[in-house]
Amino acid sequence: MKITLEKYLVLIVAILFFTSCGELSREVEKKYNELNKVTESLDSLWNKGSDKIMALDSLLNADGDKLKNIDSLINKSTSKIDSLSGEKMKTIEEIIKQ
Repeated sequence: MKITLEKYLVLIVAILFFTSCGELSREVEKKYNELNKVTESLDSLWNKGSDKIMALDSLLNADGDKLKNIDSLINKSTSKIDSLSGEKMKTIEEIIKQ
């Protein structure tokens, strides 16, 4: 009788242990799924932010190219103005010498 009682007691403890492990497993799985959803949400936000940064970078590069073209035009115009003013100064100096 004592052996049978001990066997039943071990059996009851084992059932309780495995039941609590099953509940714990479900709880862990639930928390894992919640964490996975949050991670996916953060990943989505990160990708959107990254796309915005790439778009801004493209705009900055395009504007940088425009600024380089404008700078080049200004340098060419300045050179032409310097050349013209130099010629006019020579003409004025020749008229003054006469």
